[in-house]
Amino acid sequence: MKLIAIVFAALGSSGLALAGDDHGGPAIPRPYTTGATLTKAVQAGISPDKAIDILKAGNARFVADKPLKRKLKAQVHTTALGQFPYASVVGCIDSRAAPEVVFDQGVGDIFTARVAGNTVNEDILGSLEYAAKVAGSRLVVVLGHTSCGAIKGACDDVKMGNLTTLLEKFKPAVAAASTPGEHNSHNHAFVDDVTELNVRQVVQKIRDQSPILKAMEDEGKIRIVGALYNTSNGKVNWY
Repeated sequence: MKLIAIVFAALGSSGLALAGDDHGGPAIPRPYTTGATLTKAVQAGISPDKAIDILKAGNARFVADKPLKRKLKAQVHTTALGQFPYASVVGCIDSRAAPEVVFDQGVGDIFTARVAGNTVNEDILGSLEYAAKVAGSRLVVVLGHTSCGAIKGACDDVKMGNLTTLLEKFKPAVAAASTPGEHNSHNHAFVDDVTELNVRQVVQKIRDQSPILKAMEDEGKIRIVGALYNTSNGKVNWY
């Protein structure tokens, strides 16, 4: 805890535009406009539930193949010295499941942390704590996806270099699944169950291993939720 406080203090006084240049002063909340570049005032007006609604609307546009026509280069210039994302997403490295794409988001809208199997470790937890406590993110989403290679590898007890240690993180979900039939990647229902269990377990792990985020959720300042992206139709389901 002391180390995190020291890091936050150092970042805040370094002059670096790492997560926005001005996080110290209060902001008068302003309404959110779909597709507009986020400011501190607009971020301040977004509740955790509103953040979920924004992501749901973005995914609906993605599924309908009607993404917003953003001027991304203009957003690059607008956010050059500061950013005020409203949500953080822990996603998988899978090339089909990029959060900014499947949620139809622009530059400066969401923080993303990606690792095979959408799990967390101390580095990702620290990043999420920074995003919420310092940078003002209102939501943490653990985004799993169907047909996940990491989950399949864990189901098959794959051993390969450093991947072996990573796949061990999914073994609790593998052990908890009670799907009928053989418990390996050939059983698609089993893989689906393990995938969902893993998302739910990672959500709980965030609460258990980050007192900062747990306290913020208990106080209603953020929400920590799970979601699952379907690689067949592009739709995100929430739980």
